Amino acid sequence: MSKLNTKRAPKPQAFWLFFPAASLLAAIAVPLSVWAVWSGTGWPAGLLGAGHGHELIFGFALALVAGYTLGPQPKTLLYPLFGLWLAARLSWIFLPHSLLAQLLGPAFALLLAWHVVPRFNAAKKWRNRMIAPLILLLCLLTLAFWFSTALNIPYAFWLPGPYKLMHAAITGLLLLMTFMGGRLIAPAVAGTLEKKGIALEARVQPRIEGMLIIALGGAIFLMAFPVADWITGSLLLAASGLITLRTLRWKLWLCPERPDLLVLAAGYLWLAVGALATGLALLRGTAVAPALHLITIGALGTLSTSVMLRLAWQRSHRKSPAAVEVFPIAALLSAAAISRFMAGDAPFSAPILLWLSASFWALAYLWLTVRLRILAKHAKNRRK
Repeated sequence: MSKLNTKRAPKPQAFWLFFPAASLLAAIAVPLSVWAVWSGTGWPAGLLGAGHGHELIFGFALALVAGYTLGPQPKTLLYPLFGLWLAARLSWIFLPHSLLAQLLGPAFALLLAWHVVPRFNAAKKWRNRMIAPLILLLCLLTLAFWFSTALNIPYAFWLPGPYKLMHAAITGLLLLMTFMGGRLIAPAVAGTLEKKGIALEARVQPRIEGMLIIALGGAIFLMAFPVADWITGSLLLAASGLITLRTLRWKLWLCPERPDLLVLAAGYLWLAVGALATGLALLRGTAVAPALHLITIGALGTLSTSVMLRLAWQRSHRKSPAAVEVFPIAALLSAAAISRFMAGDAPFSAPILLWLSASFWALAYLWLTVRLRILAKHAKNRRK
C-alpha cells in the first residue's frame, strides 16, 4: 500500500522551490553589491564590478526561468538541480575566483537548458519556437562569461568582454520578457474583456511580435559585437515604439478590476522605457548602464514579481492577487528603477540615490519572499 501511495504522490512544482530562492537572492545581492564598494572592504568579492550583474542575470533570472518552465518534476531531478543552483550562487558570491565557482554556474545553466529547451521545440511557426533559442542563448552566455573571465582570454571580436556579454544578456532578457510577457498578458486581457461582452481583436499581434523578434534579435548580436551604435540604438528605439503600440492595443484601461494585469502591463511598458533610454544613450554616445537598469530593475523587477505572485496565488487560492498584493511592490520597484537611473553612470557619486534604489529593491523582494512562503504553506495545507 505504501508503494502505491508513493507512486501516486504528486511531483513537486519547481516554482515553489526556485521562486522564493530567487526572490531572496535578489533581495540580498543588490544591497551587498553596493556595500562591497561603498564600505571599501570589497566583500563579498563576487558582487563587485560585473559580478552583481552576473548574479542577477545568470543566477536570479535563470532561477525564474527554471521555476516557470520546469513545472512538476521528480524529486530526484528537481532537488539536485536546485542544489546545484544554490551551490553555484554561494561559491560565486563568496569565492568568485575559485575553480568551483567558475564551473558550477555554467554547469547549472547547461543542465537547465538540457531539460527545458526541448520542451519548446514542438511549435510549427517560427515565432512560437522563439522561447527555446532565447533560453538556450542565456544559458550559453553563462558559458561565454566564464570563458571571458575565468580563462583570462583577452577581448577579441569572437569573444566580447564581460561587460559586453552583460549588455547582450540584458538585451536577450528584454526580448525574452517581451515575448513571454505578451503571451501571458494577451489571453488574460482577452478573457477578462470577453466576460464583459467586449471582443479584443488585437491579442498576440503576430506582425508586431515578429518585428520585435527581428529588431531585438539584431540588437542582442550588436550589443555583444558592436559595429555601429547608431544601428543598435535605432533597433532599440523601433522596439520601444512597437512595445508601446502593442500594449496600447490591449486596452488594459478596460480591466480596472484586474490589478495583476495592470501591474503586468506596467512591467511591459518598462520594457519600452528601458529600450528607449538605451537606444537614445547609444545614439548620443553616452553610457548605457543607467538605461539598462531601467530594464533590469523596472521591467525585470515588475514582471518577475508579478508573475511569481500571480502563479502562487492561482495555485494556492485559485484566484489572482489583489491590489494590496501587487501595487506596493510595483511602486517600490518603480522607485528603485528611477533612483538608479538618476544616480547616473557614476552611481557612487550619488550614494543617497544608490542606497535608496537598493533599499527599495530589497524591500520589494523581501516582502515577496515572505508572501511566497506563506502561499506555499497554504497550497500545501489545501492539498491535504
